[in-house]
Amino acid sequence: MNSSILRLSAAAIAFAGALAFVKPSMAEVINLKAQLKAANEVPPNASKGTGELTATYDTASKKLSWKGTYSDLTGPATAAHFHGATPPSPPAGNGAVVIPAPAPSSPFQGSATLSEEQAADLLAGKWYFNIHTAANKGGEIRGQVTK
Repeated sequence: MNSSILRLSAAAIAFAGALAFVKPSMAEVINLKAQLKAANEVPPNASKGTGELTATYDTASKKLSWKGTYSDLTGPATAAHFHGATPPSPPAGNGAVVIPAPAPSSPFQGSATLSEEQAADLLAGKWYFNIHTAANKGGEIRGQVTK
């Protein structure tokens, strides 16, 4: 009986010791933003439009949620997108659409679940958001998404 208690005690101590070295998985919510301006488009345009995008990325659920506003566009928004990845888009280039959004009215909001690769590019600052109009089909206002 003493040996059974001794073995159980040793097993419990070993288990508790092993738990001390387990690092808990920590979910994080990361705040992101973008200032939308015509001067940020590639190439820039003469629009007086401006806007703002705020977003959060939840590392546990892999969910990107965003809200934004804009004003003074040349006409109604016809589309809005997150661009980047494939190839990743630095501020001086244009990238492929990664997440399309319906033509927003201001204010607007949305969400999407990202892949690991998409999340890595987003958090590395390789994505931008822009809003398109009929007068500026390639994009009227744009902002690089940063932490």
